[in-house]
Amino acid sequence: PFLSFILFSSWRKRLSAIESHSEFSCEPIRLRMCQDLPYNTTFMPNLLNHYDQQTAALAMEPFHPMVNLVCSADLRMFLCALYAPVCTNYGRMSMPCQSLCQRAKDECHKLMEIFGVAWPDDMECSRFPDCDEPYPRQEDLQTSSEPTDDSSMTVQRDYGFWCPRELKVDPDLGYTFMGRKDCSAPCPSMFFNQQELTFTRYFIGVVSIVCLSATLFTFLTFLIDVTRFRYPERPIIFYAVCYVMVSLVFFLGFLLEDRIACNAVSPAQFRASTITQGSHNKACTLFFMVLYFFTMAGSVWWVILTITWFLAAVPKWGSEAIEKKALLFHAVAWGLPGALTVTLLALNKIEGDGISGVCFIGLYDIDTLRWFVLAPLCLNVAVGVSLLLVGIVALNRVRMEIPLEKENQTKLVKFMIRMGVFSVLYLVPLLTVIGCYMYEHTYRSIWETTWMEENCRRYHIPCPYKVEQTGRPLMVLFLIKYLMMLVVGIPSVFWVGSKKTCFEWASFLHGRRRKDGVNESRQVLQEQPDFAQSLLREPNTPIIRKSRGTSTQGTSTHASSTHLAVVDDLDESKASSVHSKASYHGSLRRSRDDRSDTMAYRGTEERSFHGSMPRLDHPLSTHSSLHQIDGHSRHSSQRDVSEAPPTLITHGTTASDSRVAENDGTSA
Repeated sequence: PFLSFILFSSWRKRLSAIESHSEFSCEPIRLRMCQDLPYNTTFMPNLLNHYDQQTAALAMEPFHPMVNLVCSADLRMFLCALYAPVCTNYGRMSMPCQSLCQRAKDECHKLMEIFGVAWPDDMECSRFPDCDEPYPRQEDLQTSSEPTDDSSMTVQRDYGFWCPRELKVDPDLGYTFMGRKDCSAPCPSMFFNQQELTFTRYFIGVVSIVCLSATLFTFLTFLIDVTRFRYPERPIIFYAVCYVMVSLVFFLGFLLEDRIACNAVSPAQFRASTITQGSHNKACTLFFMVLYFFTMAGSVWWVILTITWFLAAVPKWGSEAIEKKALLFHAVAWGLPGALTVTLLALNKIEGDGISGVCFIGLYDIDTLRWFVLAPLCLNVAVGVSLLLVGIVALNRVRMEIPLEKENQTKLVKFMIRMGVFSVLYLVPLLTVIGCYMYEHTYRSIWETTWMEENCRRYHIPCPYKVEQTGRPLMVLFLIKYLMMLVVGIPSVFWVGSKKTCFEWASFLHGRRRKDGVNESRQVLQEQPDFAQSLLREPNTPIIRKSRGTSTQGTSTHASSTHLAVVDDLDESKASSVHSKASYHGSLRRSRDDRSDTMAYRGTEERSFHGSMPRLDHPLSTHSSLHQIDGHSRHSSQRDVSEAPPTLITHGTTASDSRVAENDGTSA
């Protein structure tokens, strides 16, 4: 008896823990098996948590052969006591005795084995009170206006969410909605009406077109001149590519509306349109893979961008040194999002978004939103902001402590401003998206409870019990979320937006594609005589420096430059290179002649140089002139070096050089 009391107490606690129906009332018994009983009213949900008699009738079907064959006189009454219990005033609930259960089970055990029916765990006899009384008891049939003191249990409970028949799906699909298996959310939205949905879809469509245009322009600008954007700014291009794909998916979702994100209506099976879940829908799975993969990859590429800035600013890595780590950058940027995508596919966590028409995760599953969206984004923001601040502080220290030329200092300040503005334009939308996700994460349960309260009678499901707080999501919140998910890709245009980009596009559209800037700069450097001489000279060979009008001793100059802020002016470099060749040629000729011959030759050389400038501006004449000057300069330099006495490299000019400069100025 003591053991039976313990089991009965645990049964009562289990029932009291189950949530219930606030609209409790007695209703006529409509179950065909339970007609012609000593009572004719019951209540729902019943003792087995069936929220209506139709569901209870479906659950009783396996026992119909045993009841029809009358394997036991107690089986029919025992089943009706569970599936359609007697209804008394004020929700009194009476449970069948353990002896009634045991007789029905023992007498029908063999017949149930023949039909392949197992005795359910919820009907285990040890769960019922240890008594030997008929069902229903005499006091169960008495009516009174007040509840009796020996009422065994009240059914004023909250049974939580029961999946309506219209929202049920096939069990093999693995759907889950609000904690119930084989159930899915209504489509296109459980919170907004059709007018709000139409406005939101067109809004998303327009924003996706703008983002697609901006990011595609960035990528095409890179393709026009692939050597222009080198590390540390190269990750911006891959970041733009990621958001090209993100905006493309949203645009396709706008065109397809809810045909991908929603399951079709099935009137024959009394099923409404529901949200797609899992990977059985191939188009939805493809949308999810592209959208989630490139969203996470874009976030990782921004972190890698801050890493490259950090390497360039703090350890002072050059572009070539950073570029050697490109393979590692690509492995991390594409590998981590790929691993997360495969994990979500294995967990079958894909969900359709009836509002935007795409498929993503965390729309109805809060745990997935927390661990696979919020956690990676917050981690990327924390790492990226930390590296960004350290890099900006380091660049500012360089600007304040190291004396740079005014031009280089201006370029460094401009670069710091561009880097700061770009980061703000990226972080503000991303932090807004994270804030929207957190708001959704916090109030999702309240929105679902409110939806249940508003639709429980429509779907004929239990209404929530003792609702303390209600609320509905704001449409503005979802508009901001979708806007910021797409706007976060637009800042890439800010980085490529310059006059140089306009000139490149103008040249490209007119069919006059410019030479490769980096290769052209290297070609100019290689054509300079003293640059080639410095590379090929012996260790103790003196260096003969060039000048524009005077013959001076070699001067060693050390200029510091930063790989982050230097922008080469190719036209000025070409002109200065030509001028240097002519001056160098003249200076070597003057070193062999006397001072008067030097002055005369200098005037002749300057006149011939300025006279040839219009022809040097022409591309063909420039090329030929460069080679001619280069050939003469090399020939004369080899001859003069062999004849001239060894000289030492000094810093500054000698007194004789000063007198020569004064004579040159007087003659001029």
